[in-house]
Amino acid sequence: MKSLAQCAFWLVLSTTSGVFAETVTVTLHPVPDTGQSASIGQVTFEDTAHGLLVRPDLSGLNPGPAGAHIHERPNCGSLEKDGHLLPAGAAGGHFDPEGTGVHAGPYGDGHLGDLPNLFVEGDGRVQIPVLAPRLRVSDIRQRSLIVHGGVDRYRDHAAHHHGKGGGRMFCGIIE
Repeated sequence: MKSLAQCAFWLVLSTTSGVFAETVTVTLHPVPDTGQSASIGQVTFEDTAHGLLVRPDLSGLNPGPAGAHIHERPNCGSLEKDGHLLPAGAAGGHFDPEGTGVHAGPYGDGHLGDLPNLFVEGDGRVQIPVLAPRLRVSDIRQRSLIVHGGVDRYRDHAAHHHGKGGGRMFCGIIE
């Protein structure tokens, strides 16, 4: 019997053209990274006929959905903002080349960097692939991938950032 991850992976692959233009893999580390943090795994991005296939192989996360985004700059360093140190703040905001300023999710007309939530299993592993239909590998090169501490509800909330996935927990530079 196939696992949910295997079924999702084969479903996505069966709907592609079979020709992948480009693939890139990024290694993620906890933030802030002091240079001593062990990797939590990798995420592979692969072009398909229906968009960008996101294949995570991560471990050590808190169970449940986790927001993930492509951020503007290839930098996972901290940045001081409004008198507070923001882990991975040097990555900038969500990749938004059209300047929409709208957090509408991977299927909306907002930030291009909004990815589908990743599903973290009870054992802390993430292996179920997701599809970002509006992206290609060429769009995400020289940017950062950030996995946040909570679910992304793809909306802004005046009182907190929970609508955007919470704090920046893990970061990797996409080359």
